[in-house]
Amino acid sequence: MAERMSAAASLPPDGLGLPLFRATRAPAPPQAERPLRPPASSPGHFGHRARMREKLLAAGPEALLDHELLEMVLFVALPRRDTKPIARALLGRFGSFANAIAAPPAELRQVAGIGEAGIAALKTVQAAALRLMRAEVLERPVLNNWERLTDYLSAALSRERVEQFRVLFLDSKNRLIADEVQGRGTVNHTPAYPREVVRRCLELQATALILVHNHPSGDPTPSRADVEMTQEIRAAAATLGIVVHDHLILGKGRYLSFRREGLL
Repeated sequence: MAERMSAAASLPPDGLGLPLFRATRAPAPPQAERPLRPPASSPGHFGHRARMREKLLAAGPEALLDHELLEMVLFVALPRRDTKPIARALLGRFGSFANAIAAPPAELRQVAGIGEAGIAALKTVQAAALRLMRAEVLERPVLNNWERLTDYLSAALSRERVEQFRVLFLDSKNRLIADEVQGRGTVNHTPAYPREVVRRCLELQATALILVHNHPSGDPTPSRADVEMTQEIRAAAATLGIVVHDHLILGKGRYLSFRREGLL
């Protein structure tokens, strides 16, 4: 007590001549560093994510099941959620990883817990996959790269719920200049306008074309309207020296080539 009073008396007085007392706090005893742990409310949630990442990095994507891959896609979009139930629900509704990422946003919204962030994550993965496949098609002449081309087109179109008409515009060396959607229609019809196709050829300075559309029914057999439309585009393009190499119809797991079938 005397020591404390002596220390107080040595302090400068305040305006009333009384010594000032300064409160001091004893330093906290040192504590050992503790590793960060997940919240107690979900002890297995973060540990599960860590194990999934280790599995992916150590064994590669082929080691992951469809629901595990969906979980990992949703990790970033839904950092505070347990994504396993959502991944299971996506597979239950759409049947596979590929079908889930290709599903229309309106249908994805019907899955409980996914939200707009989760939908955006799935569509980003779909876009990335298609862009990667398209890059491989761009590397060499299309006619010498037929398998990669049909794989890319199948991924882009085979799961569409309505007909979509696309045109692949090629240069003089049959390299892909552009892949453009020219029209979307109903479940069994897409309007196509030869004049618009030829006009776009001139804008892109394309010298050849491959026509592409899908049949949501899964059967790639061409209709009479498909054959007539192809002949109209071919005739319009020929007046400007533009070649129509083929017309591909994509079904589910298979496609039909007009050239191979003798229709072109």
